[in-house]
Amino acid sequence: MYSVIIVEDVKLELKGTEEIFRNEIPEAQVIGTAMTEEEFWPLMERQLPDMVLLDLGLGGSTTIGVSICRTIKQRYPEVRVLIFTGEILNEKLWVDALDAGACGIVLKTGELITRNEIQNVIDGKQLVFNQPILEKIVARFKQAVNADTQRRKAIISYDIDEYDECFLRHLALGYTKDMIAQLRTMPFSPKSLEKRQTDLIARLFTEKEQRGVNVTRLVVRAIELHIIDANHLEADD
Repeated sequence: MYSVIIVEDVKLELKGTEEIFRNEIPEAQVIGTAMTEEEFWPLMERQLPDMVLLDLGLGGSTTIGVSICRTIKQRYPEVRVLIFTGEILNEKLWVDALDAGACGIVLKTGELITRNEIQNVIDGKQLVFNQPILEKIVARFKQAVNADTQRRKAIISYDIDEYDECFLRHLALGYTKDMIAQLRTMPFSPKSLEKRQTDLIARLFTEKEQRGVNVTRLVVRAIELHIIDANHLEADD
């Protein structure tokens, strides 16, 4: 037997989750339920559970669950937290919950929560997910792999070296050539960077396209060819 506290602010969903435990996970003892943060902490002080099944959104807030999860892991590191959420589109919130110490995330779609997911958390496994979130993770993984493959092909096809990539990335971030020349990773003068820009235009555009290409168009072209990733632009020192 192991003990569970359920935190859910929608009464109907709370009752439904309790029914799942009662009928499908008899080895789990639900020792308390809470619909607000104020109701939750006294339950933890009364008796520590083996696991907290935690909704991310409470009382209209979509972030309070992350804060609760982080506090649980700080005060009671031995207590496992599984997120059970209807936030099916807010991927940043999922990342925040995992960073806060959650063992996994179950989305409130499809099969809802199962004995297998609960048991995996109790067994100490990390990154426990149900099918809906796994499908989203795999889709993102495929997208990332495809983008990386396209980037590698573009780097080879257009003979892009690390200085070209660094130069284009900082142009995309709004750096001037004078600013880029001051970077420790770029041992070139502004005049040399001007020549590099001209050379990049010659490599990335056809002869007919080259006329009138400015910095903005060059950066857009580099993004289109996946030489730089607009979603992951970070400046060097």
